[in-house]
Amino acid sequence: MLLQVAVAALVLAGQPEGRQDDFASAARQYGVPVSVLLGVSYLQSRWDAHPGEPSTAGGFGPMHLLDPSLDPSLAPSLAPASAPRSGGRTDGVIPRTATSGHARAHARAHTHGHSHGHSHAPGDAAASGRLGGAPRGATLDEAARLTGIGAGRLRREPAANIRGGAALLASYRGAPSADPGRWHGAVARYGGSRAFADEVLRVIRAGAVRRADDGSVVRLTAHPGLRSPGRAAKPSNGTECPRKAACRWLPAAYARTGGDDYGNHDRLGRPRRVDYIVIHDTEGPFRGIPRLIRDPEYVSWHYTIRSRDGHVTQHLRTRDVAWHAGNWDVNARSIGIEHEGYLAAGGTWYTEAMYRASARLVRHLAAEHDIPLDRAHVLGHDNVPGATPDTLPAMHEDPGPYWDWAHYFDLLGAPLEPRDRRAGDQDERPPLRLASRPGHTGPTPGGPSRATSAPGRPTRGRSVHDRPVSHEAGRKQEGRGRVVVILPEYDEHRPRFTGCERGRPARPCPPRGASTVWLRTAPRHDAPLVDDIGKRVGRPSTYSVHDHSARASAGQRFAVAGRHAGWTAIWYLGRRAWFHDPYERPTAVRARNPVVVPRRTGVPVYGRAYPEKAAYRGTGVAYQRHVALPYRIGPGQAYTVGGTLTGSYLSAAYRPARHVTVTGRRRYHQIQLGHRVAFVKAEDVRLIR
Repeated sequence: MLLQVAVAALVLAGQPEGRQDDFASAARQYGVPVSVLLGVSYLQSRWDAHPGEPSTAGGFGPMHLLDPSLDPSLAPSLAPASAPRSGGRTDGVIPRTATSGHARAHARAHTHGHSHGHSHAPGDAAASGRLGGAPRGATLDEAARLTGIGAGRLRREPAANIRGGAALLASYRGAPSADPGRWHGAVARYGGSRAFADEVLRVIRAGAVRRADDGSVVRLTAHPGLRSPGRAAKPSNGTECPRKAACRWLPAAYARTGGDDYGNHDRLGRPRRVDYIVIHDTEGPFRGIPRLIRDPEYVSWHYTIRSRDGHVTQHLRTRDVAWHAGNWDVNARSIGIEHEGYLAAGGTWYTEAMYRASARLVRHLAAEHDIPLDRAHVLGHDNVPGATPDTLPAMHEDPGPYWDWAHYFDLLGAPLEPRDRRAGDQDERPPLRLASRPGHTGPTPGGPSRATSAPGRPTRGRSVHDRPVSHEAGRKQEGRGRVVVILPEYDEHRPRFTGCERGRPARPCPPRGASTVWLRTAPRHDAPLVDDIGKRVGRPSTYSVHDHSARASAGQRFAVAGRHAGWTAIWYLGRRAWFHDPYERPTAVRARNPVVVPRRTGVPVYGRAYPEKAAYRGTGVAYQRHVALPYRIGPGQAYTVGGTLTGSYLSAAYRPARHVTVTGRRRYHQIQLGHRVAFVKAEDVRLIR
């Protein structure tokens, strides 16, 4: 941490102090320790103003002042029109209107207990009320009353917003104090929970440095001796949460819904193998969650995390199977976590409080279940493969391109690009740009983890541009070419998107940081986007924020297929796909990773890793066919391997005693096929380490 701050100071020397001065001025005016003001703001906005746009929780500006008058009618426009509503335990998409009676039973009979994913229903946001639920904590109205500054200015002007936040903190404290620890109660009232205040004090203890969105550098000096009053919060009601998490139990429904059907999850009386953690967003406010999770005809997930303060709610035991991912094989081997938020809601943004709470929870779960902390095992819902060709078009896209995967993995303690740089590498990359890649702010949430980042991290400090790879070289090396990790600079990388405003699909989205790069058929900006024949059947890819057919995401690893004039090609969905990757502003870094190469032309790929037919004999379980996806990979291509596993299938029923797990001998490699992962049979490919 000391080395990082020293490097940051050298790199950022002479930069403007604008927002730092705003915090210092407001702290002096209202008698609030500047560390408290900075800590509260960092946990809400990371000191950014977000040009007057609200967060997921309906907060504005660096101090996240809530607007209780926000019109509930705005909420429906925030949910994507493409998000289907579904129910039932199938791998396919069953419309909500067809999830009861004969139609639902018919679907179960043909899919043998498979589960569709969590559905993000456009109507849920409107039915649940305001954008972020009932406001608790600091509001624009209170700040306006205390400062005399109009609500409009408090929304739009960062300096005014910071003054409003300082005034509120001072009013909550009642008496001035220079000791940040004595502001715990005021901070809890400001953020709406004790857990929020505890996390603010952890931020103050660790310190932070970051370039805010006005271009100025903001620094919070570490206070390592600061102590939080009282004991750390303990998970209540037997929840499976880390010690420092504020966590409550809100059980999901489990009931028969007619005939042999039931919902909304499967209960296991024994531990299960967990390979994945799947990150979702809710596409609706937190206040609607209790109604949805208690509906046995809806779907389910394990945890929900609230935006404004990072509060965690658990709904299922991790040994139970939630119906959340849209793929029964993944459901059977995963934990699903919903985050209050919207994939594409205009300028809305996720709070740092939610990122940190989620990272602490995921580190805990990864350690408990021995899950590697990498992008092959911590998946977005948009990375989960469709189980069959029929299900691919309706697979979900959350959390989408605006989820900051690089920052999230920094908080997980498994950075996608390590921060410490070897001396020998210093001259092989452009200078460190802390402005666009904010550094880690101190000890990782939850401390050391026994989960490791596998099968290898990026080569430290080296760019893919060290040795250009030509088309011909890629073919000759047959997969032995280098691997890259997609890693655009989130804050500065602002690719074109459309579709953030419902009813205006062609309208450009507001410019904002993103975790994805566009993939093209040739190394030039005017080349068409590559197509995903499974996601958009018979239709070309688009720039819609809901269409990831031609995108690669931060942390994903791909085999290099070529290099030309500031562009890099990767193997993607059975073809070369090009992304802009200039030396001076690289969007990928070199890595080491095993790859597979096909043994023949037309090797099939699958969305499920199911056992061979012989494994079902004597189990009483119907054979689950191997249905290939509409993609093929051929000689000369290579795909990175995220893991190797033996095929298995869970046959579930309402009574846990009737569950049967079928395990075979067939081995599969999980590969990064496109934006989503997929599986290939080990006998069809050759593994190159």
